[in-house]
Amino acid sequence: MQSAQALWDKAAPLIAVTEQHPFLVAMVDGTLDMESFQYYVIQDAWYLKDFADCLRRLGRFQGDEKSENSEDDAARLEAFAVGAEEAELSLHKGFFTEWNICFRGVKPMPHTVLYTSYMMRTVATRCHAEGLAVLLPCFWVYMHVGKCMLQLRKDLGDSVKRSPQFDAWIDMYAGDEFEKEVTDFIAMVDVAAKNADSDTYQKMEEHFLMSCKLEHMFWDQAQNLMKWPEMIKSLPN
Repeated sequence: MQSAQALWDKAAPLIAVTEQHPFLVAMVDGTLDMESFQYYVIQDAWYLKDFADCLRRLGRFQGDEKSENSEDDAARLEAFAVGAEEAELSLHKGFFTEWNICFRGVKPMPHTVLYTSYMMRTVATRCHAEGLAVLLPCFWVYMHVGKCMLQLRKDLGDSVKRSPQFDAWIDMYAGDEFEKEVTDFIAMVDVAAKNADSDTYQKMEEHFLMSCKLEHMFWDQAQNLMKWPEMIKSLPN
């Protein structure tokens, strides 16, 4: 059956690995190096900027797929974009203030460019349903790992010490407000999946799986403090 849940189920083996990603586990048990967390937050700020743009593009253009809910969907997609900017980015900006840094002074790193380029190309060149599917992991995977991390934090109790910034991140993505946004977006994708022809649904599945892979690689990048190769980094922009 074509549905948002079927997309999730297809990616379940990868998601099961991602929820145990060493970067995420280290955030909860307090062993994550602050340099890695700062690297991640800076790269995520670049990602969220393009993610919000993609949501707005989907809201403005629905091609031949307009329905009686199109105006409501467009308004909801705009609200999702505002949420990414005002809630998620505001958390990041609060960190930047504490650290006295500006993310714009750091270039997007390889996996950031890889993920955002794939996401933006899909939204710009493929149909509305495919665009929804490529953005879904950013909502759903984050909520899922946030809740997994919240449970681990409860299990560990007072046995570990962690940065308050790690707790703030967990609280954001495991919180009720974010869950409401995710549930709304899943419902939107579910309608698109059920109405898609078989070829479009197959593409939705491909995009969802690829974005799940890129989510995992995004945390790999932060854990490893990935840099551009020196020869490439030295070239002019």
